Amino acid sequence: MEHADLLPRDAAVQLIGPDGAVVDDERYALPDSDGLLAAYRGLVEGRRINDQASALVRQGRLAVYPSSHGQEACQIGAALALADDDWLFPTYRDSVAVIARGVAPAEAMVLLKGDWHSGYNVRAHHVAPQATPLATQLLHAVGFAYAAKRRGERTVVVALCGDGATSEGDFHEAMNFAAVFHVPVVFFVQNNEFAISVPLSRQTAAPSLAHKAIGYGMPGQRVDGNDVAAVLAVLGEAVDRARAGGGPTLVEAHTYRMQAHTNADDDTRYRERAEVQAWVARDPLARLRAHLTSTGALTEELEAEFAGGAEQTASAMREALNTDADIDPEDLFRFVTESRSPQREEQWRMLSGEIELAHEPAGGAR
Repeated sequence: MEHADLLPRDAAVQLIGPDGAVVDDERYALPDSDGLLAAYRGLVEGRRINDQASALVRQGRLAVYPSSHGQEACQIGAALALADDDWLFPTYRDSVAVIARGVAPAEAMVLLKGDWHSGYNVRAHHVAPQATPLATQLLHAVGFAYAAKRRGERTVVVALCGDGATSEGDFHEAMNFAAVFHVPVVFFVQNNEFAISVPLSRQTAAPSLAHKAIGYGMPGQRVDGNDVAAVLAVLGEAVDRARAGGGPTLVEAHTYRMQAHTNADDDTRYRERAEVQAWVARDPLARLRAHLTSTGALTEELEAEFAGGAEQTASAMREALNTDADIDPEDLFRFVTESRSPQREEQWRMLSGEIELAHEPAGGAR
């Protein structure tokens, strides 16, 4: 592959503009109506999941929720670009993508509720546990894809990360290994402009994050992350290339985090409201709705069907998370090591004694 072929475009790939109009592209084709309707269904459900999860945080039913409101095109595009036997390696902000891959919403929220396990069967859904540390999942994704290649499988892995993760050493190690060993993995960076409060300008001096790819010897591409049609087209090409033995690709999606980093973050301290409002007109949900309505593919009946399905998903989340779990305090010690050390056994006896005292009736009477 020539060096020029590794460089991304100067402008991000876009197939549907903010007003819903089609943007012609010589390389990438617009997905058909069925594919776009499936994506729109996912966007509607994803937006409802984000809103419901944020409400559950305020109600004290979730410990934390990193919303992907405004980034749903990246979430749904990543999920739909994969075949059933492919794998997704998500971050903490990718709950919508996890659910779009078939994980039950209540199971996808277990980690964010504060439970001790990931909440879902990773092998059943081909979705790795959501990763809270930045970029660690990229190394896991590359290792998994490398193992699949050694076994002669046709598995492709999509590894999600944010712009902040590209400043981590794990990102560079994953990229370098993947390129050198020609691993079937697609690195999908959701550049939402901020790593918590740190703007992109303080993370890199590169023309774009996609330009980093050429340094490792893999192609990079930029895509409008609020245009789900373009996301599907660009990721689809990268996945097909990986499956055919072409090796890894770095795709950078230009999007925006419309809400705070998490419920514990005050984003008014580092960005202006006018900046956030400027992205409202680029909303991925409104954009695809405008396009599908103009072509006649999206009817009022379908719109109602999709909204009803999204509400059922939100209702299932509420019901599951409004149920108090039966917590066993000994789980803190039961699954740390195969056998319990004397020190850990002593700690458990101390804790169990404190629990007994806390449940004693007033006055010490039993």
